[in-house]
Order: sequence, then structure tokens, then C-alpha cells
Amino acid sequence: MLGKNRNYRATMLDIQKIRADFPILDEQVNGKDLVYFDNAATTQKPLPVLNALANYYGHYNANIHRGIHNLAEKATAAFEESRKAIQKFLNARLTEEVIFTYGTTDGINLVAQTYGRAFLKAGDEIIISTMEHHSNIVPWQMLCEQNGCILKVIPINDNGELLMEEYDKLLSEKTRFVSVVHVSNALGTINPVKQIIEKAHQVGAKVLIDGAQATSHIKIDVQDLDADFYVFSAHKIYGPTGMGALYGKKDILDAMPPYRGGGEMIKEVTFEKTTYNELPYKFEAGTPNIADVIAVKYALDYVNALGKESIAAYENELLAYATEQLLQIEGLRIIGQAKEKVSVISFVIDGVHPQDIGVILDQQGIAVRTGHHCTQPLMKRLGIPGTSRASFAVYNTKDEIDKLVKGIEKVKKMVL
Repeated sequence: MLGKNRNYRATMLDIQKIRADFPILDEQVNGKDLVYFDNAATTQKPLPVLNALANYYGHYNANIHRGIHNLAEKATAAFEESRKAIQKFLNARLTEEVIFTYGTTDGINLVAQTYGRAFLKAGDEIIISTMEHHSNIVPWQMLCEQNGCILKVIPINDNGELLMEEYDKLLSEKTRFVSVVHVSNALGTINPVKQIIEKAHQVGAKVLIDGAQATSHIKIDVQDLDADFYVFSAHKIYGPTGMGALYGKKDILDAMPPYRGGGEMIKEVTFEKTTYNELPYKFEAGTPNIADVIAVKYALDYVNALGKESIAAYENELLAYATEQLLQIEGLRIIGQAKEKVSVISFVIDGVHPQDIGVILDQQGIAVRTGHHCTQPLMKRLGIPGTSRASFAVYNTKDEIDKLVKGIEKVKKMVL
């Protein structure tokens, strides 16, 4: 967020102490100290999260909810504590508005295949944006094929910002659903989602916000946003993989049919009829990802202890420093220079393929992401096949950014 938070200073954070909480940062890659700049793909996990996983499997591994023995009761209590932690983290009104999923993608598919199939019909219009991840494009395309809905797309400017005046033109009485990303994974752009939601509600449309990239950088308040749905993945916010959550307003979730059938999502089953369970269990069929659900509370606790404002302030310092240093490299262009963005820098180098950049940096122990970042339509709009992306987290340092700059200079010498 280069704009709003420039005046913050993160001096209260002890970065070396934070780094000590992440054992993987002591690893070496190709004989070099690891520099991990692929945080937009997945963040590393602190010791409290790793210990929580080991503690569950080592001391109270059991299935949840239906058991009456001690291990089952302990596991169930820890499982539901994570639901409370997510409710507080998102400022949801009720715990039953938090549905456990396997991640952001799963949450979007759940909404598309439950709310979408039940309440959207042929001719209804769904709006997404040019900068969406494939996970927020394909489920809506599938729904359009199933129901005959029409997909509309908000364009962007060359800086990677939504053209809100064009969004206004797309909205109409035919608009029934809007699904947009809070923060672009490819560009780092922070979208004005509160404004997007307000405008959609004025025409009677429901709104889903893809918060995969936002939760680790921005304070989320779903009640203030007035979001109908909000989805995120734990592994983007220092938590485990294969686990995420869907927030939905209770009245909307109550009206939606179940997504999957099986154990836990039922009250009573006969061969003639099944009665479905109440929220949130109606959408949580089968044995869940118990260990990772339990561990996500420890990730959120870790973030809360550091403080979202402090994290954002420090990451903004990294973003500003990296932007300044990288722009001094001849032939390097930063793709996506929105006024409001998080600590993500996508770049291209004239005459150098992004994959070559990634390979040569990896030889120096520096991990970046290369390619289209699951945003092929965005890359097409920008007129490029892909980028190299460096994304920063609270455990990264300016010294590591200096190594990145030196690494890129080495790339140029080897390739050009």
C-alpha cells in the first residue's frame, strides 16, 4: 500500500526474531542462503503452526464431532476454536457464517455451484474483472455454460487499476452477481472492493470477494465491507496448505442448497429423504482437514500478535525499497504500478524470458515466481506472455532485496 501507509514505520518489529520463528529460512539452496520471494504463491510457516500440527497428530489425533471419547472431544474443541478465530479475524457476525473449505478455489466453486445454480438463470449477468485469478474465472464460466448466464468483465488501465467508470456502465438490472479479487496476485493492486460492493448492492446483486492475497496484508472486516461472501486460503497467511474458509451472510447461506453430500452435513438419512444439517455443517461433508484447520488458529494468532498495521508498514517499506532499487536496473520494467498496492512486484526485462530469470535466480538461492501467475487473460491485456514476480512477507529484509538486485544483474550478464 504505497499510498496510504507511507508514514508508518515498523520499528517495533524485531525482524531477526521473526525470522527465527521460520526454520525453513535457514535452508540453503544450491549452496546459497535461501531468499524466499514467492510469498504470493504460499507463505512459510512459523514454529507455532508447525508445533500445532505435530501436537495434534502426536497427542490427540481423532475424528471430530461424533466421538464421545476424550481425544475426539479435545480435537473437536480445537477444531471449533479455529472457527471462532476466523470469525474474529474477518469480523464476521456469527461463527456459523464461517465455512471451512480446502482453500479459496474451493470456496468460489462452492458459491458458484450452490448459490449460482440455485438462484441465477439464463440471461442473468455475472461481473468479474480483468485481473482475476483463473480460480475466479473458470467457476463462473462453468456456471454460465450450465445456466445460460452471461459473463461481463471490468477492464483495467495500463497501471493495473480497475476502470470504475466502466464498472458503472456494466451494472444493470440484469446484474445478479459480482465476483472480484481484493488484491491482485499478479500485480499487487488493491481494488476498491467496498465501493464495488456498494454499487453492486444498489442494483440488487450479490458480491463475492476473493481475499486470497489480501488477508496477510490488509485488515479484513466483512461487516464493514458488507460483503455477501469472502473467501481466503490459510497457506497465504502463514498457515497450512489445503485449508481455507468461506464467509457468507447467514441468511444467504441458509437459503443455499448443500454443495456435497455425505457425513456431517446431515441431520437424518432415510432411503426416502435426507434432512440436512444446520450451518455451518451443511457445507462441510465428510471428515475435514482436521490438523490444518486446528493449525490455522496459530497462524492467525501469530499475525495478530505482530499486528496487521505493523506488518503492513514493514512490508510497505520493503515494497518502496525494492521498487526504487529495481527501477535502477536498465531494461527492467515493473508491471502494475497501481497507486494502492501490497508488497508484490511483477517485472520484465527487455530481451530476457521470465523463465530464464527464475532459473538463474534459483541458482543463486533466490526463489521468485515466473509465468502468467494463473492470470492469462490479464497477461493478454498487458501484451506480455508473463512476468517474474517477487512478493515480500514480514520475514523478508532489505538485504535480501539487495541480493535480488545483484542476482538480476547477473541474469542480464548471462543472457544478454
